Amino acid sequence: MENYSIYLFAFGLTLFAGLSTGIGSLIALVVKRDSTRFLAVALGLSAGVMIYVSFMEILPESHLALVKSFGGGIGDALFFASFFGGMLVIGFIDKIIPEDMNPHELLHHPVTGAEHLALDGRIGRDHAQLHRTGLLTALAIAVHNFPEGMATFAATLNDPSLGIAIAAAIAIHNIPEGIAIAVPIYFATGSRKSAFTHSFLSGLAEPLGALAGITILVPFMGPATFGILFGLVAGTMVYISFDELLPSAEKYGAHHLSIYGLIAGMAIMAVSILFLGHHH
Repeated sequence: MENYSIYLFAFGLTLFAGLSTGIGSLIALVVKRDSTRFLAVALGLSAGVMIYVSFMEILPESHLALVKSFGGGIGDALFFASFFGGMLVIGFIDKIIPEDMNPHELLHHPVTGAEHLALDGRIGRDHAQLHRTGLLTALAIAVHNFPEGMATFAATLNDPSLGIAIAAAIAIHNIPEGIAIAVPIYFATGSRKSAFTHSFLSGLAEPLGALAGITILVPFMGPATFGILFGLVAGTMVYISFDELLPSAEKYGAHHLSIYGLIAGMAIMAVSILFLGHHH
């Protein structure tokens, strides 16, 4: 019974961490749709969160685990392979998503007649690009929430108080992540519901990761598996930040706004990690 309740507790923590993506999207949806300055800062913010977490948290963990498992040479090689492998995978996904998501799709979105007249090709392309940024961000975040869910779960089984610290840190990460998904989709489609749904669903990858952790990985969950997963995740997040988030942020605001957002995102992450204890 004792065992069962710790599993339940670990799963509950993961669910809480994942669903805070929804909180971020709710914050995003309160904002006026035409405030592109907010969009620039929010996109910069989420890039800052992703880049900081990747380099300061996830990659060191990955490297440590792989070197511990395989020793210096092979561990280092696997570490590089999984980091750049993550970039290759997301780059490939990026390639197969159609370039501008077909501007005709935009006509299905609830826009007023006046906005229809304004939807010349350029705006259509901008909207499509934003929509794609939102969907790619949702995908990347879902991909990285999955192993995060496993990590939270595994850590909680190991030491419940550590699990609480990690879940809280992840919940704080997930709020700006929710903003990062919801804002572009809302700006592109004008639909609050679509924006909330996408960010909510990508947050659900967190508890799904915990479930996968329970079923598939518990037998194999050595440091090696963790190391490779974390390397892939970091590669994915860094790629998305540089390829999607920052260029979009740049496009929607003054150059400095996206950079202020970026720095603020890094600072928020640094502080949350400082106060909520480290992943170890």
